[in-house]
Amino acid sequence: MRTISKRTQYGLKAIQGLARRYREGPILISALAKEESIPLKFLEAILLDLKSHGVLESKLGRKGGYRLSRPPSTINIGSLVRILEGPLAPLPCASETAYRPCKECEDVEVCGTRIIMRQVRDAICGVLDRTTLADLLQQVDACRRQRGDSEPTMYDI
Repeated sequence: MRTISKRTQYGLKAIQGLARRYREGPILISALAKEESIPLKFLEAILLDLKSHGVLESKLGRKGGYRLSRPPSTINIGSLVRILEGPLAPLPCASETAYRPCKECEDVEVCGTRIIMRQVRDAICGVLDRTTLADLLQQVDACRRQRGDSEPTMYDI
């Protein structure tokens, strides 16, 4: 199975950092890079991409930076992964949005590999599309409480 890229890992980490601070206004990219341990130049490119897709807004100036364009409860993880990574299917022939038949496949309708990979795609999409940023932050908070950490995450539901 393919794994998600470092770009997507950093992007999800950054977007969670922005979601935790949703009500604080724009966050300086340098502060976000430091807090989330993401290389600054890499983060700049990721945030620009998310901004171009309407997930983020930016503000120039002394009190500038990046912020989510809407509440964390309205942004699902699936849409973020698709922006950062592309289609979620493990094979192009199993993709809903970027379908391409495999060269080796003689009959796509009865291909066992395609059938099972579509099930994998559907399961992955189901989890990612049902989970919002707010849901994810609640899960992180629950894990922290279970571990005994005391600082809760702040976010808007």
